[in-house]
Amino acid sequence: MNKEQSSVLKAWEATMRKTQAAKKRANSIFGITSVANVPQNDVQGDDTAKNVSTSGEPYFAEKILPNGDYYTGQWHDNFPDGQGKYLWTDGCIYIGEWHKGKTMGRGRFTWPSGASYEGEFKTGYMDGTGVYIGANGDTYKGNWVMNLKHGHGTMHYSNGDLFDGEWRRGLQEGHGKYQWKNKNYYVGEWKNGVISGKGTFVWSNGNKYEGFWEDGLPKGNGTYQWPDGSFYVGNWNKDPDEQNGTYYPSESSSSSAADFEWDPMTVYNDLANSKVCHAERVSIMPSQKRLAMWYSTKGVDRPRRLSVDGRASVGVERPLDKASLWENDGDGNSLRDLDYELYDDTNPKFNLGLPLKVPKLGKRQGETISKGHRNYELMLNLQLGIRHSVGRPAPATGFDLKASAFDPKEKIWTRFPPEGSKYTPPHQSCEFRWKDYCPVVFRTLRKLFKVDPADYMISICGNDALRELSSPGKSGSFFYLTNDDRYMIKTMKKSETKVFLRMLSAYYNHCRSFDNTLVIKYYGLHCVKLTGPAQKKVRFIIMGNLLRSDYTIHRRFDLKGSSLGRITDKAESEIDNTTILKDLDLNFIFKLQKSWFQEFCWQIDRDCEFLEQERTMDYSLLVGLHFRETSPNGELVPCEDVLHPVNSQNDAAHHLPRTDMDQLILDPKRWASIKLGINMPTRVERTIRKQELELQLVGERTGECYEVVMFFGIIDILQDYDITKKLEHAYKSIQYDPTSISAVDPKQYSRRFRDFIFKVFEEDT
Repeated sequence: MNKEQSSVLKAWEATMRKTQAAKKRANSIFGITSVANVPQNDVQGDDTAKNVSTSGEPYFAEKILPNGDYYTGQWHDNFPDGQGKYLWTDGCIYIGEWHKGKTMGRGRFTWPSGASYEGEFKTGYMDGTGVYIGANGDTYKGNWVMNLKHGHGTMHYSNGDLFDGEWRRGLQEGHGKYQWKNKNYYVGEWKNGVISGKGTFVWSNGNKYEGFWEDGLPKGNGTYQWPDGSFYVGNWNKDPDEQNGTYYPSESSSSSAADFEWDPMTVYNDLANSKVCHAERVSIMPSQKRLAMWYSTKGVDRPRRLSVDGRASVGVERPLDKASLWENDGDGNSLRDLDYELYDDTNPKFNLGLPLKVPKLGKRQGETISKGHRNYELMLNLQLGIRHSVGRPAPATGFDLKASAFDPKEKIWTRFPPEGSKYTPPHQSCEFRWKDYCPVVFRTLRKLFKVDPADYMISICGNDALRELSSPGKSGSFFYLTNDDRYMIKTMKKSETKVFLRMLSAYYNHCRSFDNTLVIKYYGLHCVKLTGPAQKKVRFIIMGNLLRSDYTIHRRFDLKGSSLGRITDKAESEIDNTTILKDLDLNFIFKLQKSWFQEFCWQIDRDCEFLEQERTMDYSLLVGLHFRETSPNGELVPCEDVLHPVNSQNDAAHHLPRTDMDQLILDPKRWASIKLGINMPTRVERTIRKQELELQLVGERTGECYEVVMFFGIIDILQDYDITKKLEHAYKSIQYDPTSISAVDPKQYSRRFRDFIFKVFEEDT
């Protein structure tokens, strides 16, 4: 490794450590800990070895592997063997013991989210005793088997709750004690992570229930006892008609059984405030990771997948098999073949003989933020602040705003004490301060976007709680959805806030100038500052949800026009209608009617010119598809096979001949709900990817078309081309074709984005 490469590597590693740790993503991505099997002569100069042994003994080596990963430590027979440190391009790091390319012994693995595991590993799995600290602060100390909590262990939850007991396959099962922060506790039997069997629940006031449980509630024989010694014995059931029992007063009690009035149903109400916490959801287990590169450790290697300038193939950077990147068959060959992984004949993306099917329906996105949720108070603060901002009296303004309205210093701070104030209502949350950035600008933007203030307030601040998405974005931000799916709320880094305030005037003028802009709509920028020693600040931006529709969105694509890492890591059978697919997953050409296609091309040019002028990059076109015709067995029905009766006037509008559809689209009075990028009836043509075509961004046409309703818009526009992105570009350019990397100069990014979009969108002739 030359001096320049070494300095870039060190700078990149330091930057990755700082930025990735700061993201604090909610989903901890588990990965099997191992490395890519690279023959010695494949490193091509990016390999520094000390004390190289010719007698087969381990030696110290530093390697930059073709997929961009970095390893330093003991090396033997083309594998890490002994003590070593491995750094993945996504920010994961393992430091510890290795054996023949697999983590074996004691080690420490850290994830980009900030989560970490320190303990024993066996053949790549967390296995033995170890301590896992989640990104949200949850801490588990105990036994593991193949990445799952199994055996005795103690879990300290970030909200103050504690569980000490037996685990099985990652859930509480057997005997255990759970203590809540409010001093209530349960001791007894568990099943599948739920109180079930025989056990005792003790309230902090001294009341106690001892008996049988089912699904977290008393059911069957049980006794409820008060501190004075009186008790109630009976058969317990949540259904009042099934509940029966007898009250026995204590000797010191002043009331008799005949005089006693008490409803056993109050026990169930009391238990509603003692919910069992669940650990962070792990979306990808180590055993689910897949091999990223194929090599043989014999003398005959398969050819490397190279780009035209000799760099390693860029289409295969994906979540790697972190625990066993070298699975060996005993004869020196890897068990997984990347060509098979990327070009699988059982996947309809590559095999025209297989019909396309509607993906399975996923669960409704997001977890409802109810009382007891770690962000419940933050949600209350946000809703109180929005209600105050929108409801605050303000002078009427036109669309011609003064330059001072866009000044970053134009902000309003409001204090929200729990007891209320002259301007704020009393509330049950902690005291906080609320900041409105450029309130006049955002009030005018909402007016420009025809957002009714009352509807806006009800969506965000109504009786329905917000939903927190289970995993944050790549930037580390958290996302929240309103219950009606109309608005999305995203937490912002300080750097993103600065970028947006800098470009706010240009953004406002752009949206005002182009009614059909595809750039995502922003409705407010706010900050919550918690009082007390922490002085924590949380910045929020409120935006429209592009894919909100009465139609079911069957496919979602996030398109950038780059190839490095732009492929999903899920198998076809695991993909549902909420999965975000990427450029190398795309298997359609989008065919727009002539008038819409001309408008689309013109608007994409205007929007990209605006983003290029503002020096932003890494944005993408989010596309949602609803397939209008499916067979009873879930297969998509091509256009020429559509034969069905028209049942209503609404159906007639959806199944008009193409000439009539043109007239319908052009007449806003007849179909006012259709706009560019919203609710658009159109067609898509299926494409097939071929194995022999390297990094095929656009597949081969098949002539097989499907009727769809389409939604699209440009998202993630606030990434500045800052020093972090420049370092990322410099580092990855060493290994890959620079034109394929997402992190490029805004001018180059805009040109590449448009070139790709205009290849996958075309006029329907």
